[in-house]
Amino acid sequence: MTEPKHGVVLGGGWAGMLAAHVLARHLERVTVVERDVLPDGPRHRKGSPQGRHVHVLWSSGARIVDTLLPGMIDQLLDTGARRIGFHQDLVTLTSHGWQHRFPPRQYALMCTRPFLDWKVRDRVLATGRITLRQRAEILDLAGDAKRVTGVRVRDMDSGAAETLAADLVIDASGRGSRLRHWLSALDVPPLEEDIVDAGIAYATRVYQGPPGAAAGFPAVNVAADHRLREPGRFGVVYPQEDGTWMVTLSCTRGAGLPTHDDEFLPYARTLRHPLVADLIALAKPLTSVAVSRVGANRRLYPERLDIWPEGLLVLGDALAAFNPIYGHGMSSAARAAAALDTELQRSGTAEGTTRRAQQAISATVDDPWIMAASKDVEYVNCRMNTTDPRLTGGAVARQRFSDLIADRSIRSSAVCDVVTDVISLTAPQSDLASSGFLSLMHKDRVLPELTEPPLTADELALVNLSPRSAVSAGGS
Repeated sequence: MTEPKHGVVLGGGWAGMLAAHVLARHLERVTVVERDVLPDGPRHRKGSPQGRHVHVLWSSGARIVDTLLPGMIDQLLDTGARRIGFHQDLVTLTSHGWQHRFPPRQYALMCTRPFLDWKVRDRVLATGRITLRQRAEILDLAGDAKRVTGVRVRDMDSGAAETLAADLVIDASGRGSRLRHWLSALDVPPLEEDIVDAGIAYATRVYQGPPGAAAGFPAVNVAADHRLREPGRFGVVYPQEDGTWMVTLSCTRGAGLPTHDDEFLPYARTLRHPLVADLIALAKPLTSVAVSRVGANRRLYPERLDIWPEGLLVLGDALAAFNPIYGHGMSSAARAAAALDTELQRSGTAEGTTRRAQQAISATVDDPWIMAASKDVEYVNCRMNTTDPRLTGGAVARQRFSDLIADRSIRSSAVCDVVTDVISLTAPQSDLASSGFLSLMHKDRVLPELTEPPLTADELALVNLSPRSAVSAGGS
């Protein structure tokens, strides 16, 4: 990066567009290389198969996006996204019981992934400083082990290949990234890789929510209980734009997944509570079942290599991909973009910038990685190939402590606040081991256990369910 003129981003998804926007703040030109033709609207595309399932943008990621693209979050909310305050606007059956609906500490944006991608992509490309190369396949990296100088691409329509010279190349090509292969061709030592795979699979349908429920009914989440030592089954009902519900049913390895429309409701009946099934039984389905079986936690460690090519970075799912059930992917990509922006502001184009930037980017994925991976290893039939000592040792003590936190969090407002800050990636996971938090675990008032979903009679009336089991939703 001796003359910071041109940056190339591989992948035009969420992570790629945020990275391209950051580069455009520091370089003269930016090119985004994308295999798909990106839709001009909130439509699905082949290169984003998980886009048909539920997504959330945690408040930590939303704040970063709003800093990079001022007014973006208000625009999303004004055009249909729903802001869900945790835990006031969410009814959750956790592994340890029903979560009290405490006043919101953090929030998440809920809307369809194509809608979110389109709105942000439209805003990023509107600057005019980013060129989008669509229907272009990445062949390999140009350069050597010391410096990457560009990328070779092939036009998928004409078949013509060319080299795009670049001062900086960012791999944001997602779970399908061929980075390890490209680096091998440059004689860069193999990247270390950790994999924790609980065999998660997803089945999703979109429903028309009842009138009035789009804005007045909470999101619903019914989770599995890992302590039962059987394959986990999960179900969520999340509000989306246009007054719709996105309903995703999921499972870990060993549990059957509904793949046909007539199997969807019966599967929902097998969850730990019938709330999800009761809701969709009265709603009109708008789509057939969409299935995905890509959900393993996978992480690369470029920061550990003694040799790392100047002019190359990797972020997003190409660097670390998480079980989507925890909702950390988009916020992690936003955190990586913010780390890149900070490093470019601090170090400019000095030699070693990309290595320092990669170290900073990799640091942003550590908390979501360990949260997702340590949770998934608790499920039966989980397959693990990792050297992370936090996952390979002390499993019994770690699970016991995790269960204690989970039990307190659903019934203690103060404990829940700290846990929500960590889960939303607003606070570091190390806060859960602080002396202040450990003291709070013992001192804060613990509310009685809830035996039924914390829904009010008015909320149940919105979805035409009986109010016979309604309880206070105020967390007291």
